[in-house]
Amino acid sequence: MLFRSSVIGTDANGCIDTAQVTVIVYGLPNVGAGQNQTVCEGSSVTLNGSGASSYSWNNNVQNNVPFTATQTTTYTVTGTDANGCQDTAQVTVTVNPLPTVSGGLNQAVCAGQQVTLNGTGAATYTWDNNVQTGVAFTPTQTNQYTVTGTSAAGCRIVTGK
Repeated sequence: MLFRSSVIGTDANGCIDTAQVTVIVYGLPNVGAGQNQTVCEGSSVTLNGSGASSYSWNNNVQNNVPFTATQTTTYTVTGTDANGCQDTAQVTVTVNPLPTVSGGLNQAVCAGQQVTLNGTGAATYTWDNNVQTGVAFTPTQTNQYTVTGTSAAGCRIVTGK
């Protein structure tokens, strides 16, 4: 927007003069912070501002630089355009915890005996060596079995048995 204002002044002798002042009002940039994100604990997050020339984030976040979010936080970005005008936007990063997975106690069996392995601490489990949670099998040699537990939120952690 452009505003013009005139000032009319009269001196002690009655002389009149005018002066004009122009005031330009720039619009604010339309700053965006991106979509809210949900990640698992320990995962990398990258935040990107949009709609301005430069960006400054709170919490020591750098624009377009990956970082590890440790807890659910709402981040604020301040965008500055070429005219020096600023506006802000926010995005929330939700951090889901990793499950605490256990493969159970170590077991000793005689050759030919069956073993059943059960994971705990997650919603679903995937074992290596074609083992299935809760299904008996006969091991042919001493082995360490690894289970991956996945939480209801989709966060995974691997543990040995």
